[in-house]
Amino acid sequence: MALANPHTIADLVEALARERGDSRALTFIDHAAPPAQGTEHRTWAQLWDAATRLATGLAAQGYGPGDRAALLMANHPEFVELLIASSLIGLTLVPIDPRTPPERLAYMLTKTRCALLVAEPPALPSALAVRPSCPSLRGVAVLGEPPEPPAQGVVPYRSLLAHTASPAIAAQRRPADEDMQILFTSGTTGHPKGIIYSHRKFTDTARLAATAFGYRPDDRLYSGLSLTHANAQLVTLGAALVRGLPVVFSRRFSKSRMWQTVREHRCTSLTLLGGMTTAIYCAPPTPADREHEVRLVVSAGMPATIWSDFEHRFGVSLLEFYGTAEGGLTMKPPGVGPLGSIGRPPPTLSIRIVDDAGQDVAPGARGQLLIRAADGTPFRVSYVDEPEASEAKCRDGWLWTGDVVHRDADGWLYFDFRMGHGIRRNGDFIDAAFIEKSLAETGLVDDVFVFGVPAVSRVPGESDVVAAVVFAQHAPPNEKLAVAALRAALPRPVVLQQVLPLKAIPKTASEKPLARVLSQTLAEQPGLALDWPAAQAVATS
Repeated sequence: MALANPHTIADLVEALARERGDSRALTFIDHAAPPAQGTEHRTWAQLWDAATRLATGLAAQGYGPGDRAALLMANHPEFVELLIASSLIGLTLVPIDPRTPPERLAYMLTKTRCALLVAEPPALPSALAVRPSCPSLRGVAVLGEPPEPPAQGVVPYRSLLAHTASPAIAAQRRPADEDMQILFTSGTTGHPKGIIYSHRKFTDTARLAATAFGYRPDDRLYSGLSLTHANAQLVTLGAALVRGLPVVFSRRFSKSRMWQTVREHRCTSLTLLGGMTTAIYCAPPTPADREHEVRLVVSAGMPATIWSDFEHRFGVSLLEFYGTAEGGLTMKPPGVGPLGSIGRPPPTLSIRIVDDAGQDVAPGARGQLLIRAADGTPFRVSYVDEPEASEAKCRDGWLWTGDVVHRDADGWLYFDFRMGHGIRRNGDFIDAAFIEKSLAETGLVDDVFVFGVPAVSRVPGESDVVAAVVFAQHAPPNEKLAVAALRAALPRPVVLQQVLPLKAIPKTASEKPLARVLSQTLAEQPGLALDWPAAQAVATS
């Protein structure tokens, strides 16, 4: 695929529309809608036509370079149309998880000074609630039909599209190093930071992902992760664009529908993050577990305790990788290296593992992971209006990831925990993945996440271990009996102090369980958690 300038998403899609116009590019599936209404398709030609008409319409309404537009939506084809249009007219996009609470939404919109907000219908009430606190916001558009009764200043998305595309605008391209979008971090440790992504950074990272993960010309990719997160954008969408591959997205991740979806759409590769793998593994085995065409699972955070079982049960090969939204990559290809490892960096990157004083640690010792280009080029990260945080993130030319890892004698890396999120009990670090696997294999839970809270003993650095669980329908309806049954079903004891029964575990747009929210819930409502019964108590109950 020959491109005059391969550093914008518009160039990629225009070339694909020209060469493969009638081929299917995108499929979006809404599992909550009836089958006849829940699936939308776009060919490359349709995608390019919609994006150029959108760019023409936005420019006619005065949006352009210097303006920012918030996308408050889950996975919709309009999300991709807006990404393409932005690289034609210089509108910087700000993707935001539509589940974002109003207080945090107001912070993100004000922080980025958005002029336009495009929302999916369920997210519109939140958008309208915070609009008075966002003086820069000039317009609000909603996918589908406007609400009834009409809300002042809200227009349908279709009104942003011109009837025909302007050839002059369709031919425009923004400079490769100009801002394309602002991706917010998950904010699991506080206010999220807005990472500025250029067009070049997007396409270069997407090419790196497509090459590193070994996508083939006949692959069909799948993701249930949100396009408001770097994983879905770069590992799936961006990689598909640079390789010209068809891609399938679920509106939102559904563990109960995932295998059915990839089976129906004949997907050959899918992407999972740690919390998703545990939830999928919790489901009872069925004869249909291998009835699909998926050859490759691109995983970040596969627990070592279920790694081999997961591959064998579902008949897939697992490629494990580590990356951050700011950049950097390590990777363990299928069948290479030890299970549980996050791999090694590609030849283009160098790493260090350092202690709190910034000194390199010996193999086997834990330390913070630092990443830099192998040729010594200083790493650069730019957070919106946070120069000090930007500089600290890249001091001495290295990306300070904030993640604690260790390395074995052969150079294979292992992720330990996010700084400030390690679980230490009686002086030892707790293997949360082992506890999660043990609880999942009882068949009594649909989802589980193990986290630490400050120990009742008040010993500095010590934690009590809590398991947030979503009990399966066939578990005892009484929560105390369900917890007792869970304890009795374990073949071996686990280190656990409390169980927090929930209807759903709160998660980020990247499906990471929100330990911060869970800890706050327990602090405010300590009575929600149940004590983990001792073995003798269970045996005699």
